[in-house]
Amino acid sequence: MAQLVYSSKINKIRSFALILIFVGFAFMYIGILTKKIDWLMALFFIIGLLFIVFSVVVYFWIGLFSVRAVSIICPSCEKPTKMLGRVDACMHCNQPLTLDKELEGKEFDEKYNKRKYKKEIKKQQNKDN
Repeated sequence: MAQLVYSSKINKIRSFALILIFVGFAFMYIGILTKKIDWLMALFFIIGLLFIVFSVVVYFWIGLFSVRAVSIICPSCEKPTKMLGRVDACMHCNQPLTLDKELEGKEFDEKYNKRKYKKEIKKQQNKDN
């Protein structure tokens, strides 16, 4: 049976920002290859620069999230990690983590962080009461 692999939300967003940088460099490289057509070269350079600027914005945004994230010690690897939302994964060993007592022992699912799921739970609780 295949083992499920989880990834920390912070690491996912950082990886996305890194990919944006490489895409920006690729566009700029294409711009260098088209240096005989000035307007096309400038267009590729500007597009590449926009990707890199967007990457900086994403890094800044995740930095703000990282500061607000709850710092915990992973029970598996005993290293400090940061947690966003109700469920997340350890940044080091990808162990599923939760601070919510209602979710302890349940199968890890990122849907627990979505607003739609929270609304469904509230509706269910209101029906039960």
